[in-house]
Amino acid sequence: MTELVHPDRVAKLAAIRAAGGDPYPARGVEAEPIEALHAAGGTVEQPGARIGETVTIAGRLLGLRDFGKLIFAPVLDRTGRIQVGMQKAKLSEWWPERKFLDGGDLVAITGELARTQKGELTIWAHEVQLLAKSLAPPPEKWHGLVDVEARYRRRYVDLWASEGVRDVFVKRSRMLSLTRRFLEARGFLEVETPTLHPIAGGATARPFVTHHNALDTDLYLRIAPELYLKRLIVGGLERVFEVSRNFRNEGISIQHNPEFTMLELYQAQADYRHVMELTESLFEHLALELNGTTDIEFRERTYSLKAPFARGRYDDLLQEHAGVSVHDEDAVRAKARELGVTVDPALGYWKLVDALFEQTVEDHIEGPLFVTHHPTAISPLSKPDPGDPRFVERFELHLAGMELCNAFSELNDPIEQEARFAEQVASKDPEMPGEVDVDYVQALEYGMPPTAGLGIGMDRLAMILTNQNSIRDVLLFPTMRPRSAASPDEPIADGDDE
Repeated sequence: MTELVHPDRVAKLAAIRAAGGDPYPARGVEAEPIEALHAAGGTVEQPGARIGETVTIAGRLLGLRDFGKLIFAPVLDRTGRIQVGMQKAKLSEWWPERKFLDGGDLVAITGELARTQKGELTIWAHEVQLLAKSLAPPPEKWHGLVDVEARYRRRYVDLWASEGVRDVFVKRSRMLSLTRRFLEARGFLEVETPTLHPIAGGATARPFVTHHNALDTDLYLRIAPELYLKRLIVGGLERVFEVSRNFRNEGISIQHNPEFTMLELYQAQADYRHVMELTESLFEHLALELNGTTDIEFRERTYSLKAPFARGRYDDLLQEHAGVSVHDEDAVRAKARELGVTVDPALGYWKLVDALFEQTVEDHIEGPLFVTHHPTAISPLSKPDPGDPRFVERFELHLAGMELCNAFSELNDPIEQEARFAEQVASKDPEMPGEVDVDYVQALEYGMPPTAGLGIGMDRLAMILTNQNSIRDVLLFPTMRPRSAASPDEPIADGDDE
């Protein structure tokens, strides 16, 4: 047993077994959702139709208030909580067993639905069954750095012990379901593509590497499903999407987790303008369905997700915020030196431009704002703007200093794509693929129609729609340092970043 186990509870466990009881019975009970009882309970002035009925619930005891011959205890299930009253007069045979109960135990209660003199909806028990004995006592307080660390490590406790946490994850689940329905209504097909990739491609990131023994080859956990989804466009599926778990071997912060959820979609006969409109419509739809309004509160500010969103070109925004033009290399380098922005010279000028853009523009965008027309040199999978091939038909959506999505008209020229892949390999950038994806080039050689693609970071979107400051608050089990490397008194700092 671990250090969490309380000896008094272990003694009660032994006593239950000694008395012939089973603290972990093999069968559950047919229970009603507590939420349904509240809905049917009416009010003090107008009692509901079920007041006086015998009902059964199952859930976790959140505490016990023992008044000698009377015990009150709130019980929590997945839908809500309700007060249970236990009276010696109605439970005379069971009453000696009350001493075996503790806060945190899982129980089934059968009794009469009623209201107390103070008007609180209550189940007056005439049968109490222990479903699982809790050996670890529930937390009394959940605040401060120590407790934040424990909440992430022990989400299985946090979900019932911390106010509002369960609601965040219920809303996140609804967000994903609503997204799927939204896309399906527009003719998109949900698909599944490989998680293990022979080449780490489709995005710029450091991959996780693993080894397949039977094939004796290294494989990569996917950093993005993009190249496989576009193969399906070549295959004629025309509108596809995937809600995928992706993995990037990078830093941890309030906006980054090495394992994260992304929505990617691809639409044939579309360009970046079409998916820009789709993105606006989706965000507006989710805000209305989940929160009842397009005005959302996030990090103590109010943002409007009502379409359409503002637009701004990459080069214009850099000129506005940094005071330099992307075409004036000397000015860009001077500004970078002034601000202490550095990149490996081997990665080239445009990497420096993008690093300068991140520091002077991205962190200060309140939004929502579509940043459009990124430089071609940093957009290897995007189609060039026919009016100015130095830039591509691409956009990123930014809100509250965070990038929420990336999208573009897809490059479908196999010769140009192969050349760009070769440039990536030659750069020796550790975040770029180490070899040309020949199979993807061959797919393009069969012909891919004009296509637009979109990727949305669903964890960050969940942060915004549930008003949570950290990505760890919308992940059930965020990545944490091993206990050997971080004590419970030393949570991961919000400033730790890639």
